[in-house]
Amino acid sequence: MQSSKDYLVEYLKTYNYLIVDLVAINNLVKIKSLFQKTSKQGGKIIFAGNGGSAAMASHVAVDLTKNASIRAVTFNEYDLITTLANDYGYENWISKAIELYHNPKDTIVLISASGQSLNVINAAIKSKELGLPIITFSGMSPQNPLRNQGDINLWIDSKIYNIVEMTHHIWLLAIVDMIINENEFTK
Repeated sequence: MQSSKDYLVEYLKTYNYLIVDLVAINNLVKIKSLFQKTSKQGGKIIFAGNGGSAAMASHVAVDLTKNASIRAVTFNEYDLITTLANDYGYENWISKAIELYHNPKDTIVLISASGQSLNVINAAIKSKELGLPIITFSGMSPQNPLRNQGDINLWIDSKIYNIVEMTHHIWLLAIVDMIINENEFTK
């Protein structure tokens, strides 16, 4: 049996290996530029996910708006979720929210640890129909249906939910910090 200390050393090494991925780093820089372009054109960043991904979306949207001066929103109000889920089905509530609240200059960020959440996949389909730029964050299976739905797709090669979600979280907050850092140098 592995000791707790040995387990943690291996566990944290997994994060280091996954986070410092050159393809992901290049995509994070592209996302930063897309967020800035969206903002300059008068659009906002719309984040959506379920469970832990929804909580992460809220955290990142608030930090992006407050600290990086780029408007961002989520649809995490329970009355909105339950109304749209009741009227259009749970699998369609995010796509309906995007349809109702988007403007043509917005960018969509969809987060699903498994990449198999039907409401998130349907949101990608609706966002494509609306002609909006899409960024996806997923993990687990390399064949998950969300993985190739975006213009920029980040995928985590892990089957452990917390590792997938926390890597997404670190990457998203790194984008916020890149923008903040850049803004500090341009003041």
